Amino acid sequence: MDKLKYKARAKINLGLDVKGRMSNGYHEVKMIMQTVDIYDELEFKKGKNPDIILSVESHDELGNISNNLIFRAAKLMKEYYGIKDGIEIHLRKRIPVAAGMAGGSTDAAATMLAMDEMFGLECGREKLMELALRLGADIPYCIMGGTALAQGIGEKLTPLPKPPEASLLVVKPPLMVSTKWVYDTLDAGITKNHPDIDGMLEAIKRGDLDGIASRMGNVLENVTGHKYGIISDIKNLMIEKGALNALMSGSGPSVFGIYRQKQEAENAAEYIKHAMKDKKMHAEIFVTRFYNE
Repeated sequence: MDKLKYKARAKINLGLDVKGRMSNGYHEVKMIMQTVDIYDELEFKKGKNPDIILSVESHDELGNISNNLIFRAAKLMKEYYGIKDGIEIHLRKRIPVAAGMAGGSTDAAATMLAMDEMFGLECGREKLMELALRLGADIPYCIMGGTALAQGIGEKLTPLPKPPEASLLVVKPPLMVSTKWVYDTLDAGITKNHPDIDGMLEAIKRGDLDGIASRMGNVLENVTGHKYGIISDIKNLMIEKGALNALMSGSGPSVFGIYRQKQEAENAAEYIKHAMKDKKMHAEIFVTRFYNE
């Protein structure tokens, strides 16, 4: 197989708790991960020389190519499996950058899955997930996808039933948030309000959308939301326009709201678009859904 196309889908956190800092410096987390139908598109083609060639529609988005997770994932696969052929990768970026939606991690996951298929490695998802942990804690989940409980540093994954059908509104304000800064700033010892992750697990198993929404919580909002008031503003606007609940995803600054009906989410999207324009802020806005296919 010489050519492949992959959709690399984003994630949100329906619940995110930080239990504390481990002796190795990493934070121990307990969170509910959920794939959503917002995606980057990647095209893969075997190269005529042994190099990894990475391009993107806007080259400015790549930064230092050797630090890009797509490049690092391709390099890891080539070295680990002794792949001699080169590979050309083209990225069409749609997931917001530095948004708390695992945009870089899901691109790396798609790269590993595509190379497994393209080069006939037949290593399977479990092996890829184990290998992916060398690059980042979110990448194993992005390989698995769907709904999952993530523990440890995010690498201990338990698949969960898919949640009930719902529409999602995702708004990413024009901010760039460093995940490292958020975790470095967080002091789990003074976090008083922890989300009810166990209660959410039960609500997911019952297929109870109201139960899921009512238990949404993210301790990282104590850091990102404290610094950037726009996050609370967007959450309040979503709830004002009919969301069952709204939450910041990951380390932010993206915010999502859960709606029963797509029309409600679309109406809220228009409302927030105008509200952000009044603030002279350009936001990236998506109406989407849970993705468990």
